[in-house]
Amino acid sequence: MWTSLPDLVGPMWLAIFIIWAISGLSVKNTVGSHSEARARVLVWIVMLAWFFLFNPKLQREIALSATFVPFGPAAVYTGCALTSSGLGFALWARFTIGRNWGGLITVQEGHKIVRSGPYSIVRHPIYSGFMLATLGTAIVFGTVGGLVSTALVMLSWGYKSRLEERYMIQQFGAEYEDYRRDVKGLIPGIW
Repeated sequence: MWTSLPDLVGPMWLAIFIIWAISGLSVKNTVGSHSEARARVLVWIVMLAWFFLFNPKLQREIALSATFVPFGPAAVYTGCALTSSGLGFALWARFTIGRNWGGLITVQEGHKIVRSGPYSIVRHPIYSGFMLATLGTAIVFGTVGGLVSTALVMLSWGYKSRLEERYMIQQFGAEYEDYRRDVKGLIPGIW
């Protein structure tokens, strides 16, 4: 049973990407943007990290296919649980923010700060969810390349969240500062 679970990880990610693409068709018009070039670069780094995560041949070619965790039921169940939890959390956040979502650092028409659902747990739940899912997938596959992918995703989303914070403070001032005091950025109760 557990040996077939790694085969489900790719389709879970694919389903999320399809849902993301479809839901992205109904976002509100953007009325403001910040650091667009940097944000685009960070999104591309994340996409490349995910490509690398799912490309064992490339990992072998650059000598990052060594395992950091032995393949077995504990790793597979843990990794699948983290992957599905992370993807679910990101999806919950995406539906909670609704039409206010933007792929870059943007403010949409009639934008309001969302503090409900996953946004009451962390300020950047989409990033948090994708970071957790990437780590889970790296554990399922067990390669050092997966850890490199996880590090790239975490660094990119961490930096993008800081850029986004600065812009949200400019746009929403004290209201966003209050939110920052009440809710951690990426990891509940810690960061």
